This record gives sequence, C-alpha cells and structure tokens, in this order.
Amino acid sequence: MPTEAKREMIAALTEEARSANAMIVSEYRGLKVSELGEIRRNLRKQNVTYHIVKNRLMKIAAHDAGAENLGSLLQGPTAVAFIRGDEGIAAKAVLDTFRPYRLIKVTGAVIGNHIVDAEGVIRLSQLPGRDVLRAQVAGAIAAPMATMAGLFDAPLRDVAGLIQALADKQVA
Repeated sequence: MPTEAKREMIAALTEEARSANAMIVSEYRGLKVSELGEIRRNLRKQNVTYHIVKNRLMKIAAHDAGAENLGSLLQGPTAVAFIRGDEGIAAKAVLDTFRPYRLIKVTGAVIGNHIVDAEGVIRLSQLPGRDVLRAQVAGAIAAPMATMAGLFDAPLRDVAGLIQALADKQVA
C-alpha cells in the first residue's frame, strides 16, 4: 500500500503527464544538485518542467494518464521533461539545455501515443516550428495556383501589349 506522499507524487505526475504534449526521458546520472537546478530554471523559461522521478511511480502515473508506453523508457535513474506547446521547438530547447552537461543521456520520448527513440528526438529538434511548417505547406499549395493564374493571364497581357504597340505605331 503506497504512502500518502507517494499517492500525492503519483497524482502530481499524472496531472503533468495529462497536460503535456510530449515527454522526453533522460538519464541524469552524475549531475550535481546545483546543475539540476540550473537545468530546471532554463527549461521553465521554455514552458517545460523537468522532474526526477521514481520509475515505479512514473509508470503508475503514466498508466493513469493514458501514456502506458512511457514505461518502456523508464530504466535507471530517470528524469522526465514534460513539454507543453510545440514539441519541435521544446525538444530543441531541451537538447540545447542538456548540451553543456555531457552526463545527461536522452533515452527517448513519448509524443502523443508514439514512442520516439533518442535519435528521433534529435531529428524532431531539427525540424522548424509548427507555424513555419504550415506556412511552407501553404506556400507549396499556393505556388502552382499562382503559376497557373499567370499562365492564363499571359495571352490577355500579350493581346493588350499588341494593341498598345499598334496604337503607338498609328500615332507615330
């Protein structure tokens, strides 16, 4: 039977997991408490919370939050970054924050209901933001239509140019 403190911790982690768009799991072995505090402060600015978790309690919280597949990433000393907002931008912020601390090892992530390995987290961080991707898709869709409109407009423009040339010739 879990203690009251463990129940409260499970409830807090469950709430974090429910409100997060993605969770990046990492090993923090060898870091000092002051370094962990610095990491937390830097991530908080990016709307990311970073918690050191007990694997068993996090598995229960993940199950309660509907993210059961997180359990496969929870091995060894584990810390979880709970991301709210754009996953790509936040993943870049997390990896940039981890970069000076070579002891941190990203083991994977859960985005929605999908597990992503460490290499996938790196690739995700290299993507442009969601708004930029939407603009690129809109541009890719609009470009052929603009080209086609120009092609349909060209004969009329050519006729108008021809008429103007004839008018200029008549005046001369």
